[in-house]
Amino acid sequence: MALGLLWLGLVLLGVLQTQALDSTPNLIPAPPLRRVPLQPDFQNVEFQGKWYVLGLAGNEFNKEKDSQLKMYTDTFELNEDNSYNVTSALAWDQRCDHWTKIFTANLHLDQYTVGNIERYTGIQSYTAQVVTTDYNQFAILYFKKVYDNQENIKVVLYGRTKELPPVKAIFIIFAKFLGLTDEHIIFPIPNDQCIDE
Repeated sequence: MALGLLWLGLVLLGVLQTQALDSTPNLIPAPPLRRVPLQPDFQNVEFQGKWYVLGLAGNEFNKEKDSQLKMYTDTFELNEDNSYNVTSALAWDQRCDHWTKIFTANLHLDQYTVGNIERYTGIQSYTAQVVTTDYNQFAILYFKKVYDNQENIKVVLYGRTKELPPVKAIFIIFAKFLGLTDEHIIFPIPNDQCIDE
């Protein structure tokens, strides 16, 4: 009798695990961070300032669902300990939202751990790294977030102005190198609300 109950329990556990796996979204796996290029000789002082978000790619983005996303800004303010306060400004529901994240430098100045994640339920880790930048026109950053044991990746194309830089093609190629498709790549709609204050 006890052996039969144990067997039934194991079978039910297997069924529940299978159902849980089947209900998990089919996300493109995140590559190991060591496979993602880093900006050589990163200059953190030159990188600070306002950046417009001109392109986004990620395994949670969908071109159809996210096609109305408006352009927003991230402003990087360098601290004495080489961390950044990163303030985002975004137009949302006829109002301006601002929030600040802390990017703490890892071993390399071009790789950061996003701090103060405790207030976001389910986030286990959040890493950002500078893939490439010329500091004056564009930057491409890679983000890897572990949320409820799932790895989410995001690539951001930044510009110092609202105009798409000539590196748009490099941004798309890099996103596809990560396994993303055209359906995962969006270009936010330019706007003036909130981001030019």
